[in-house]
This record gives sequence, C-alpha cells and structure tokens, in this order.
Amino acid sequence: MSKLNVNVHNVGGDAVGQSVAGGNVVDITTMQDTNVTNEQYDASPYIGSQLNANVNDVSGSVGYTSQALCNGASVSTDPTTTQVYSNQECRASDPSSTLNANISNVGGDVALAGSSVGNTFEEDTNAPNAPLETNQINSSAVLSTVNANVSNVGGSVGVTSAAIGNSAQIVHYSTGN
Repeated sequence: MSKLNVNVHNVGGDAVGQSVAGGNVVDITTMQDTNVTNEQYDASPYIGSQLNANVNDVSGSVGYTSQALCNGASVSTDPTTTQVYSNQECRASDPSSTLNANISNVGGDVALAGSSVGNTFEEDTNAPNAPLETNQINSSAVLSTVNANVSNVGGSVGVTSAAIGNSAQIVHYSTGN
C-alpha cells in the first residue's frame, strides 16, 4: 500500500505528487543472442495506491497521479536471434488506485490521473529472428477512482481514470541489415 496525503497552500511555482504501488516489475535489456523467460505471479491481498490532495493558491501548474500495477515487464533486445517467453498471472485481490483532490486558485494547468493495471507487457527488438510467446491471466478486480473538485483555474484542466486488465505492446522492426 502506498499512501500520500498532501496539503499545499501558497506556492509560487508548481505543485506535483505521485503515489505508486507495484507487485512485480522487471525491465530486461540485452544486446546479445538471448532466450528470455519472464514468469510473474502475484496473489497479494492488496496492491493499492491512494493519494489525497488539498491544494490552493498555486501560481504555476498542479499535477497529481495515483497508480497501481500487479505485474509489469519490459523486454528490449537488439541481437540477431532472441526468443522471449512471458507468463503473467495477476491473482491479487485488487490492484487499485484512488485519487481524491480538492484544487482551487491555480494560475496554470491542472492534471489529475489515476490508473490501475493487472498485467502489462512490452517487447521491443530489431532481431531478424524473434519468436515471442506471451500469456496474461487476470482474475483480480482492477479499480481506478478519481474524485476531483477543481475551481478557479487559469489554464486547462485534465482528469483521467483508467482500469486495465491486460495490456501488451510488441514492436519488431528492421534496421535494414
């Protein structure tokens, strides 16, 4: 559990904050012929991020983010041959993010975001031979809540909330060789 409580008043510049909770996260980078195996399993009782912000009288901009992630993997390879196998299982009760914000009297912009993700996988390679297998199982509740009261803002206001069970991005490209 990650919890951030913020009270900000009378700031000449910007006011920003972030609360993040994560189960399993891995970043793999290799520049050789490689076999990569990623196994992530999480059955935590709670993966939660909560951010409570009371902000007023800020001359600049305001930005607050609350994020929760069960399993995350990023694989980057640039050899001739690479093989990637990834298996992610999120069986946590709930990766959940909550953002409660009361914002007033801001000279610049306001950006508020909440996100919660069960499994996310990203692979990037220019290997000419690159077989890939990825499996994602999500049996958890994935929850994102943003409650915002915003008033008297000189710039733009953006508020987002996203709850994603499984996500994958695969980028294979050629360098022309």
